[in-house]
Amino acid sequence: MVCTVDHLASGAGVAMLERGGSAADAAVAANAVLAVTSPHLCGLGGDLFALVHDGTGAPAALNASGRSGSGADPERLRAEGHDRMPHHHDIRSVPVPGCADGWLALHGRYGRLPLTQVLAPAIGHARDGFPASPLMVPGLATVGPLCEDFATARSAGDLIRRPGVARALEALADGRDGFYLGEFGKGLLAIGGGEYTEDDLAAGNAEWVDPLRVRAFGHDVWTMPPNSQGYLLLLALGIAEGLDLPADPADPLWAHLLVEAARMAGHDRLDVLFEGASVDAVLDSADARRALIDPSARATVRDLAADGDTTYLCAVDGDGMGVSLIQSNASGFGSLIFEPSTGINLHNRGIGFSLVPGHPAEYGPRRRPPHTLVPALVTRPDGSLRSVVGTMGGDAQPQVLLQVLTRLLVHNRTPGEAVGAPRWRLAGQGTGFDTWRAPDQVVVEVEEGGPWSEGLRERGHPVGAMPYGSSFGHAHLIDVLPSGVLAGAADPRSIIGAAAGL
Repeated sequence: MVCTVDHLASGAGVAMLERGGSAADAAVAANAVLAVTSPHLCGLGGDLFALVHDGTGAPAALNASGRSGSGADPERLRAEGHDRMPHHHDIRSVPVPGCADGWLALHGRYGRLPLTQVLAPAIGHARDGFPASPLMVPGLATVGPLCEDFATARSAGDLIRRPGVARALEALADGRDGFYLGEFGKGLLAIGGGEYTEDDLAAGNAEWVDPLRVRAFGHDVWTMPPNSQGYLLLLALGIAEGLDLPADPADPLWAHLLVEAARMAGHDRLDVLFEGASVDAVLDSADARRALIDPSARATVRDLAADGDTTYLCAVDGDGMGVSLIQSNASGFGSLIFEPSTGINLHNRGIGFSLVPGHPAEYGPRRRPPHTLVPALVTRPDGSLRSVVGTMGGDAQPQVLLQVLTRLLVHNRTPGEAVGAPRWRLAGQGTGFDTWRAPDQVVVEVEEGGPWSEGLRERGHPVGAMPYGSSFGHAHLIDVLPSGVLAGAADPRSIIGAAAGL
């Protein structure tokens, strides 16, 4: 089974499984199609994280997030008056993209089919064209003038061709250097203005790392270590497990307790999260943070400080291998900078860097920024695979997953029920990446259909209302039932997403 935000991508993944490919082949094929058809969510100009379960025990964890260039200069940005990294139209917020390195690492370790075959569906869509999705259309007016690939598309269904992306994928199929040191890499150096060197592009961005784990609700939940914010999901689950959650998720107390678990987990994220950070002590603080939660009232967290748009996909093959993969441009179409030769839009993941002098996440040469991407994978106590799950949603990713996993593991909801149910999220000042700058000012935005608003207000939460599907992520989930049967769901908020299998 394969679950993605786009039926074209899900179909490509299933095609690999039909040909005897692994879940890794399916995941790479699906992600490559998304890199063509969903540039508003992901692409070759972005980063990638993945978890792979192949049998029993701990999953393998892949960090394919890129590093800033050797020319990164925080003093220059501060001298220009910046106190935060530029959000759009500035190459300095564009680390070297790690996506292609991630595909190569994942395929190289777990793939069964030739890479040329795995990338063939994406190359075909890029060369021959694909219909513009309803989710992409709102952004086309902005990016049309920036890249000729989108200049003539106006409505859902309009045909879009991306010949430069097809060439980049063909070059990658022949080897890493064809992409990073070929047409795309040369174009990146040209527009970098000294931000990058050829050595920056020659250096690999993918590495296998040790995953993080927490035991919660009778299962082991796994995710990525820093520079990912995945620890927030595990910490919130650890806090929530010790709370007296109502039996019915429709009870406002259910939302209040999970909101508080998320706030207690995340209020100090800006101080805690950086490349190479150890979060063991933070994860061990679940009991202390839980003790500060009042079931009847919202807590104030500003004095408690201790001394991330995206696409997610998942795949499970007939041999039981599960892949949980998340890939992103950061904000929508990313930096709104396009490599001019291939038309690949570049992410703006560098917005995660700090410009505070001496901060452990300070922008500087060859550094990875803090990342919002949170793939997740669940195993049973015997080490067997239970679920692969993840979501888009910037800072809100751990909050969405907290709700989905609680519904799945505590309330025994089906994947469709767990993924499709209304959600809440904590909202900052508007970018989707600023939640924790003022944790006591965040608003609890409740999705249309969520029954918790009045009860949250009574407990002191500022509450906002949002339409269903507007800002609450696209979560996808495959659950391996005890019988071995797969049950999966693609998020209905994605409109054209699909859970497809054999």
